[in-house]
Amino acid sequence: MGANSHRGFNLFYVKDRNLNIVILLLLKSVILLLTVLISIAYLTIVERKVLGQMQRRLGPTSAGFYGTLQPFADALKLFIKEIIVPVFANGPLFFGAPIITFACSLIGWVVIPFGKGVVLSDLSLGILYSLALSSLGVYGLIFSGWAAGSMYALIGSLRSTCQMISYEIALTLLILTVLFCSDTPSFTGLSESQNSIPYLVPLSPVALLFGISMLAETNRAPFDLPEAESELVSGFFTEHSAFSFAYFFLGEYGNMILLSTICCFLFFWGYSPFIALPGLALGLKVSLLLFTFVWVRGTFPRFRYDGLMLLMWKSVLPLSLGFIAFVPAVFISLL
Repeated sequence: MGANSHRGFNLFYVKDRNLNIVILLLLKSVILLLTVLISIAYLTIVERKVLGQMQRRLGPTSAGFYGTLQPFADALKLFIKEIIVPVFANGPLFFGAPIITFACSLIGWVVIPFGKGVVLSDLSLGILYSLALSSLGVYGLIFSGWAAGSMYALIGSLRSTCQMISYEIALTLLILTVLFCSDTPSFTGLSESQNSIPYLVPLSPVALLFGISMLAETNRAPFDLPEAESELVSGFFTEHSAFSFAYFFLGEYGNMILLSTICCFLFFWGYSPFIALPGLALGLKVSLLLFTFVWVRGTFPRFRYDGLMLLMWKSVLPLSLGFIAFVPAVFISLL
């Protein structure tokens, strides 16, 4: 009798403990989701303010103090607008494509640590997980262009798909080059392996190529060819409006923040070396990289599409292949 009651108590305790773990995981997920969404919202206002200063104008000033509520006004406008669906559109794919793009940009944060142990899932193959998710995000662009029933959207999606797949090859090779130095594909391991010196110092050419590929991967200026207004109106989301356009918008800016964070882990210590405030240190470095995104947009003119692809296949890719052979050779020679 006593043994049975003791076994029942243990079973109840295990169930209760599992429930607490699930509740804690859900709470962490909600906090992370809100943090990412607020970061995306204020990245848009920062971009408009910085571009305004570069072009000698003020930017948004009316909504809230100094325009701080402008992102929320834009979101409200998009979510209450009428949804217009083209006659020849494929409904499920038309509405599913922006959700795929937005979801892939959010799920990537699952493996990003904001400090030692401050992470939803500290995967030992975190970098490979991020690369796989970036490949899945291409499907949202393909589906959006094909399902819209518009030639502008279709050509824009084909352009964007070719561009992203091409530069993903270079990104993968450059990331593998860094992994040869760290000997671990984990984000936590990458951050802790740079306690003495960041990989930016010995691998500065690799970091430069990674920055160029990062701009092309996120379809940002001067590589925003899928959204060339003079040729394709708005590219792959030409026919999307209201909340479906909002999901594409959120996905684009979410990918910017995610790739900037990955870049910090690869070349800028990650959340190290400020052990006391690792999350704040990581946030400041990501903010600096995001400012560089905006700075490049306000400075450089747009490439032609053939120039963009030639830059990849005749410059970035050969250099990436060279570095992935050169860096291990240097390490072997130093052993």
